[in-house]
Amino acid sequence: MLIWVYRAYHTCADGVITQCTDYVGRKLAFLYSYFTGEELQGKYLRIISPESSAKLYCCYTVIAILATSVIALSVALSEKKERFSIKNICAVCPKDWIGFKSKCFYFSEDMRNWTLSQTFCMAQEAHLAQFQSKEELNFLMRYKGDSTHWIGLHRESTQHPWRWTDNTEYNNLVPIRGEGERAYLSDRGISSGKDHTTRKWICSKPESFVQFPEVS
Repeated sequence: MLIWVYRAYHTCADGVITQCTDYVGRKLAFLYSYFTGEELQGKYLRIISPESSAKLYCCYTVIAILATSVIALSVALSEKKERFSIKNICAVCPKDWIGFKSKCFYFSEDMRNWTLSQTFCMAQEAHLAQFQSKEELNFLMRYKGDSTHWIGLHRESTQHPWRWTDNTEYNNLVPIRGEGERAYLSDRGISSGKDHTTRKWICSKPESFVQFPEVS
């Protein structure tokens, strides 16, 4: 396309039209050098007053073609970049974490109290586990095994509502048994106990997205 336009300009300059205005010539030279990295020879940029509207018409036509080429090329590159990004991005979880839906979960083997469990999760850029649906809760119950695990629900007292570690209020999707201030998963569902009790725990955080290079 650029070669054709360049030849068209030569025809315009050497054949039908040999004289263009300084303004038109400079605009064309800028567009040509932008895409080719070369400069048009000075003989095509002579500053001579136009002799007729027909002489300018060819130059304006070449500029219009170049402008259209620039727009088309920009759109094509943009679409190609978007396709590359979507095609090569993958959601991943860290080693020893389990992915479910759009989250990653870590099931500990050690035992700590609720506060230290939350401290561990925060060091992993996570929080004690949260769930927003029964499907997520069933997943946690299935993977925790026979042991009890701390999750991210807590409250100040029995007179206060249950909240997650990010301070959002629990929607009471499933009732919580007991009179404690910290919640954990047991074989009976969700139970509550005291902070100082040591248990295993579950951390959760959003999946990470990694872009892989395209393999040809």
